[in-house]
Amino acid sequence: METLFAFIHNIFSRVPEIALFLSLALGYLIGKVSFGKFQLGGVAGSLLAAVALSQFDVHINDTVKSILFALFIFAVGYTSGATFFRSLGRKSLREIFLAVVLALSGLLTVIVLAKLLHLDKGLAAGIASGGLTQSAIMGTAESAINALNLSAAETARLVTNISVGYGVTYIFGSFGAIIICVNLMEKFMGRSIRDDALKAEAAQHSGGIILGQGEQFAVPHLVGRIFTAGPAEGKTVQELEDCCGLPPVTVERIKRGSNVVPVTPSTRLLADDKILIIGRRSAILNIAAQLGREIAAEDNMEVLIQAREVVLTNENAAGKTLKELSEQTTPEMRHGLYITGICRNGKNISVEPDTKLAKGDIITLYGALQDVRRAAAAVGYPIVVSDKTDMVFMSLGLVFGLLIGMLVVHASSIPITLGSGGGCLLSGLLFGWFRSHHMNMGALPSQAAQLLKDLGLAGFVAVVGLNYGMQAVHTVRTEGLTIFLAGVLVTIIPLLITMLFGRYVLRYDNVAVFAGALSGARSANPAFGEVLNKAENSVPTVPFAITYALANVFLTLLGPLVVALA
Repeated sequence: METLFAFIHNIFSRVPEIALFLSLALGYLIGKVSFGKFQLGGVAGSLLAAVALSQFDVHINDTVKSILFALFIFAVGYTSGATFFRSLGRKSLREIFLAVVLALSGLLTVIVLAKLLHLDKGLAAGIASGGLTQSAIMGTAESAINALNLSAAETARLVTNISVGYGVTYIFGSFGAIIICVNLMEKFMGRSIRDDALKAEAAQHSGGIILGQGEQFAVPHLVGRIFTAGPAEGKTVQELEDCCGLPPVTVERIKRGSNVVPVTPSTRLLADDKILIIGRRSAILNIAAQLGREIAAEDNMEVLIQAREVVLTNENAAGKTLKELSEQTTPEMRHGLYITGICRNGKNISVEPDTKLAKGDIITLYGALQDVRRAAAAVGYPIVVSDKTDMVFMSLGLVFGLLIGMLVVHASSIPITLGSGGGCLLSGLLFGWFRSHHMNMGALPSQAAQLLKDLGLAGFVAVVGLNYGMQAVHTVRTEGLTIFLAGVLVTIIPLLITMLFGRYVLRYDNVAVFAGALSGARSANPAFGEVLNKAENSVPTVPFAITYALANVFLTLLGPLVVALA
């Protein structure tokens, strides 16, 4: 057994990256195991796997942990920037109160436990830092202890105890927050995070149905069908297109005998002509009665159709309704074009004749390739869909975020800072907002963003488990369970108090929104990662971003308060 331990220890010492990726592999396998309806998930599983592997005395450079977390939190902010800034204002008061209640209940829990268990100031501060997973508490507590003018030996002992308390309690601090913010939250609210995330997303898009990957409508709104002209013989293309009023139809192709003839407004139809008509389903049904028989398929009648998102920059079009724009546009310009969607500030708005356009609207144009290209050039510029990430934009965003994290503001003797995590989150939000107003730059494909989130968060907690797991297990064995159990209470009690306050006082009723806000108020990044995994969309991100920013300030202030009151 000793030989096997030495062999594995040697591998991990030479290539510690193996321990990191093995933690991820084992963690996601563990996370898939179901205990009834309960699953740990990949993030919590990676933490447990890393703690187990840490017993082989492996260490990962903390720089790796910082890089992984920066990638995760920047991607989270970037994909939610536009939505976040729209949500600021009076609606954010709930998140402010939630963060305040959690910080106060956390402080009260630590002070009471310190009195009951006769913990010194160092252990109390360490338990607060680990149990609430706010590493900055260690720094502010150490500064407060150094300011007490104690003997050098006593100061060193208390500072060391901060690390001991932190190391023992941090693992459950991360794990317990996942259990409460994800699993207990769903049972408490009686609904799933996924269901409420879909509900909130639909509300953000004016009640429209949000299609997932690979999904499409069984009965599409826009259709193409082939008819013989029949009773429409003698009519021109223009007369046929105008006869059904609104919504319009478009004659895209005419086949006469074995030849395809040019389609112009003045082209007259013959009874045996085969015509391809495209339009909204209701308009096609109306005009079908004025045509001959329908044909299932016909050679040389294929027309490529495109749906293209275009950013409206044309000053003449902005401020006009769709009806006004249609009336003032030449028939040649509007021929064959359909507007299937309008997105404004990240929210879909209804497509109606009296819908007024605004500069910056993202308009989805539908029609034949040449028609869409013609209109896109007149309206503004098309959004180029790419599977490549704009690395210049993303890298500068991370640099900006890390620089913000270096800033420190002193309130009296208490240093206040966002840290690298808070800085990258703020930078991600700003850069994401900028991207929403300049869609031709800053591309980050959804698959790439998801990889940054998954790898960044799971890798971050795995490094934490590898670096602190062995110390936590050793301290529990030597010091007993007192410190560990105190950390469990510091983790659980404030979350439960805040969850009850949020539900019955602040009236949170959407599980996905509530879970995001609660995990942010506790600065519980692993828990937030699992909330996102459950939600499968970005709905929890906005409340998390608000409470997380507040938690970085409120929880950091607990360090000197614990030292003063414990």
